[in-house]
Amino acid sequence: MSAAPAPDRGAPYSVYLTPDGTIEWHLHPARLVEALREGGQLWVDIDASDVHQHALLEKVFHFHHLAIEDTLSPKTRVKLEEYPDQLFLVIRGVRFDATTADPYDLETANLYSFLGGNALVTAHSAPSRAIDEVKHRIERGPELLQRGVEMILHGAVDTTVDQYLPMVDQVDDIVDDLEQRIFDQYDDAAIHEIFRVKRLVVQLRRHLGPLREVLNVLTNRPHPCINAASQVYFRDVYDHTIRIVESVDSTRDLLTSVLDAYLSQASNRMNKVMKSLSVVTTISLPLVVIGGMFGMNFAHIPLSTHPFGFFWAVGMMVLFAGAMVWFLRKQGWV
Repeated sequence: MSAAPAPDRGAPYSVYLTPDGTIEWHLHPARLVEALREGGQLWVDIDASDVHQHALLEKVFHFHHLAIEDTLSPKTRVKLEEYPDQLFLVIRGVRFDATTADPYDLETANLYSFLGGNALVTAHSAPSRAIDEVKHRIERGPELLQRGVEMILHGAVDTTVDQYLPMVDQVDDIVDDLEQRIFDQYDDAAIHEIFRVKRLVVQLRRHLGPLREVLNVLTNRPHPCINAASQVYFRDVYDHTIRIVESVDSTRDLLTSVLDAYLSQASNRMNKVMKSLSVVTTISLPLVVIGGMFGMNFAHIPLSTHPFGFFWAVGMMVLFAGAMVWFLRKQGWV
């Protein structure tokens, strides 16, 4: 096993397993052309933001111009396109965006892969944790290339899918915390966070849905670039994606239940407030009537000239208020 040397400045990362078993690192463009003819296992990782490296996609590998154009757009959808002698795969990695104030913002990055025969070419504009992980594996054991370059692609796809798992677990913890905040102590501000988390879950589901469909095609449709033995490993990644999608769907359903619980509690609290106001209004009604009677503009009003008339009026008010409270309690309304 040979150690990986430092790449030349501006040269793409590449590793090549020759037909006689020799490992070569960071091949120059002329050597890349020779490697494609020799038939060994070749992996080249292109920094799409580097115009010189990106030009290799056309000048050395002669990929379809539409696929090359897709590698320049960060909004290219997740997809799998089949060409006569190669596969073009677009997958999307997702993580929380640490550059924004909103903790629920997502940062996405596309990984473009060209798989054909004995060569795998990956391209990405932003740093890719999945590619970095696969590079570490190759540097620890370059003999992994003996299993075929499609297994390098499997490692990148598998790592990308696995990166969704901690995010989904984190969203589950957020939903559990929201449940506790709503049921243990009603929090008016929770409604804002509920909708932000719902938006996050919808975004995760939107990214995972196309990825699941791509892996479904990749595992069930035969293609010369992927042998049957390797498809078993892609099928395992597809199973992981199914489980993650199901977990996201469960979280979305649970979040809907949390929202319903919040709205129910808000409605109950409003009903209690309205009930209290109605009780106050009901008790005050006879007091207003009595006060209004003694305020009428008539010459002769009972007790209006009595020295204790005021106290009689207050006493009647207290008596009627007490009778209303007794009646309301007897009916079970307070």
